[in-house]
Amino acid sequence: MAPTACLRIPFLPVRARSANANATPFLPPHRLSLKCSAADGDNPNPNSISISPASPPGLTVSDGVESVDVNGLRRPPAPVSAPTVPGARDPHWLPRPLTSADVMEADGKGLKVAYQGCAGAYSEAAAKKAYPNCETVPCEHFDTAFQAVENWVADRAVLPLENSLGGSIHRNYDLLLRHSLHIVGEVRLAVRHCLLANPGVKIENLKSAMSHPQALAQCEHTLTGLGIEHREAVDDTAGAAKIVAEHMLQDTGAIASSLAAKLYGLDVLAENIQDDKDNVTRFMMLAREPIIPRTDKPFKTSIVFSLEEGPGQLFKALAVFAMREINLTKIESRPHKERPLRDCSSLLKNFDYLFYVDLEASMADPKTQNALGNLKEFATFLRVLGSYPTDVNEP
Repeated sequence: MAPTACLRIPFLPVRARSANANATPFLPPHRLSLKCSAADGDNPNPNSISISPASPPGLTVSDGVESVDVNGLRRPPAPVSAPTVPGARDPHWLPRPLTSADVMEADGKGLKVAYQGCAGAYSEAAAKKAYPNCETVPCEHFDTAFQAVENWVADRAVLPLENSLGGSIHRNYDLLLRHSLHIVGEVRLAVRHCLLANPGVKIENLKSAMSHPQALAQCEHTLTGLGIEHREAVDDTAGAAKIVAEHMLQDTGAIASSLAAKLYGLDVLAENIQDDKDNVTRFMMLAREPIIPRTDKPFKTSIVFSLEEGPGQLFKALAVFAMREINLTKIESRPHKERPLRDCSSLLKNFDYLFYVDLEASMADPKTQNALGNLKEFATFLRVLGSYPTDVNEP
């Protein structure tokens, strides 16, 4: 007689229940297996079916559906259908998913970009330079711009990080740690300050200048030379122009952009009044998700870390980049607000600091990953703020 095929009896979940809802379902005391034998020399009965206890097999779960084999009955979870992917298909044939980097390289159409200040602020000009066709969203404070992106009111935020004359904007460095946004790009903007006043007002009529504190500092010598001695600090440059226009001030001028003059109907009494003509502000572009780093274009990576107290600790941290020939473009130290003082062996307590560092490197580069892995071995805190394309355009 020809060998018989193995008889397989499928085990399916019981769908029908007894009419008595309180009846106890049957639970087998032992896990059983069915053994089907074909005609061979070891089995005298070629069509025998034996039932015997089985050892617990390893469970196999795939896509939410537990496999059922003849070694035992297991109740599967709810079945989930999954598409079958041909194993012979070349994965490179499949279309590449859209990444955040692709969206970032667009002109910003449909994006809502938050910035700090009133309409006409330099931050709005930076947002328009970064995303030419975006919809700008003015915010009263820097913190508000961060919250706008986190709460999905805006898609991006463009905020100043440092100025070539005034230095770093420390408030935004602190906010980078307080919030969970990622730096996805940078844009440099040449700042051209103008002295604005209401129509009919002359320079000799002005006794005071109103603007953002950094703008006032950047024009200090020029204002003194014009005979304007008094200074009034406000939250932003465009806000100063708005105040001068709304209150029709006759003895106070505003330091702001030429765009602010057009928006608020002011006259431009003097242009390019900054003390240093090479006045550039670097802005960061923030998003809820990081972009995918690349190596086919210049990238920059921003990190923040803290170290243990001891001689040579900072030297050791910077050496992990130097030994891999990774150039640093910026290093900034800020007090650690959660740990303002650290305990030392001496009676004195030293300040605990965070170090903000910008690297000329991409996180997609293995040597950058190795350097940060090395730093993580002895740093007490390390966070990557973002890896993003370098702005190589003229400011």
